[in-house]
Amino acid sequence: MKAYVGVTDESWYRFLSTRPPLTEVNFWRPSGAREFRAIDHSEPFFFKTHHPYNRVVGGGFFSGFAPLPISEAWEFFGQGNGAASLAEMRQQVGKYRKQPMAIEEDPVIGCVIIRDVFFFPEDRVAGPPPDFASNIVQGKSYDLAGHPAAGYFHDLLNRIGIGVEIDLSEPWHRDGPVFGDPRLAPRRLGQRAFQAVVLHAYERRCAITGDRIRPVLQAAHIRPVTAGGEHRLDNGLLLRSDVHTLFDRGYLAVDPRHRLVVSPRLRAEFGNGEEFYRRAGQEINVPGRTSRPARS
Repeated sequence: MKAYVGVTDESWYRFLSTRPPLTEVNFWRPSGAREFRAIDHSEPFFFKTHHPYNRVVGGGFFSGFAPLPISEAWEFFGQGNGAASLAEMRQQVGKYRKQPMAIEEDPVIGCVIIRDVFFFPEDRVAGPPPDFASNIVQGKSYDLAGHPAAGYFHDLLNRIGIGVEIDLSEPWHRDGPVFGDPRLAPRRLGQRAFQAVVLHAYERRCAITGDRIRPVLQAAHIRPVTAGGEHRLDNGLLLRSDVHTLFDRGYLAVDPRHRLVVSPRLRAEFGNGEEFYRRAGQEINVPGRTSRPARS
């Protein structure tokens, strides 16, 4: 099992810790050039403030990564970015950029998305991990199987209510919920993370039409949430808004081989839909193998 300790501004922490309804947040990076691959989905992610406060003040569970323009990060996460407004967020990001941010600029930032966020009470904050160097800027991952600081992380996990004996040498992901806690189900995303990660995985292109007009692209569930579907990348499609509506109402579908299926109802009820009948039987656009929709 792995865990990550990320370095953050005390102001980011203070802002979010007073807003408990915000359970899904963006632990943003000022640049989106590098993917975040230090830990896997649903593994623990802890927040540590800069010096001089230098305390582990809370955390959550890693839900996904997506590079997004600041405006879209605000659209998806709002005050979950740790700021009261988009203007305030731009100021915060600008402090960490090498080049000043022009008024019309909308730079891409790295969105490390954390769900089921918690913050420790002031009398329960922890010191940093024993070997966490003061010059670490972004954060550090820990493989807890044989790490000398495993006891330290046992204590942190106990503080968030996982008060059982955890075998840190075992993988964190198992089939279904772990320890009866649904937050530990493998690869389950938060609602906002689902939207951002699907947008990124499909390279901002509708899976059926190929359209790239961002304002009309939506993350759709293959199996609806109301029918037991989850916010998981392999249960997601990026669709143009009208295509999303047709998909949800059963006029369009995708077979187990990722080929488009078009219902005859579309023509019978509306005398239209040639755009889709021309594509019937063709494989839709899907992400790489590890991210493509599930066949079941």
